[in-house]
Amino acid sequence: MAVKNSRKIFKPLVFIACLIPLGWLVFLLYSDTTLGTKYMTADPVQKLDRELGDWALIFIILSLAVRPLAEILKKSELVAYRRMIGFFAFFYVCLHLSAYIGLNLQLDLDEFIEDVTKRNFITIGIINVILLAPLVITSTKGMIKRLGNKRWQKLHMLIYPIALLGVFHFFMMIRADFLRPATYLAVILVLLGYRYWAKWKKTRSNKTLVAA
Repeated sequence: MAVKNSRKIFKPLVFIACLIPLGWLVFLLYSDTTLGTKYMTADPVQKLDRELGDWALIFIILSLAVRPLAEILKKSELVAYRRMIGFFAFFYVCLHLSAYIGLNLQLDLDEFIEDVTKRNFITIGIINVILLAPLVITSTKGMIKRLGNKRWQKLHMLIYPIALLGVFHFFMMIRADFLRPATYLAVILVLLGYRYWAKWKKTRSNKTLVAA
């Protein structure tokens, strides 16, 4: 009962926290437009596009970190927030894509197709959106039951290659200051390593119990 009550309190707080990056970007755009500040640099369209992409990747990494954090802290109730964080990751991915198509390309479909076919980092970005879509669609309890837990888990392991592709998209997009994508890559590799270590530990424990 206490866990359910805490979820009623913390889920809205997590929801609001996930909207803070978007709210901050909206405020910066408002400030630049009405107060003449330059928070979004001389190229606000590119800045907005890249910031949204950055936050999309951050939320993907946060969704990967929830279960390890829950296991390390022995707070299984934290897993209840993973789906919401995952949805927000896709939300920011969609905003990133919308900013690119709507603001950068001015809804020019021909230019979009040309970018997808000729610019590798755009191709990778679109592949990531396509790969993320089935994960979002199958994140409901009903879909988990329909797919079965094992098939659902196998499908959602795609989040790791998606995260890695997101980092490579970031690396290919910039020409200098690789600190942020390098940091994201390091965190993803640590989380992936923890995942395999936890799986190995569980398998070893089960073998020990069978042998006993």
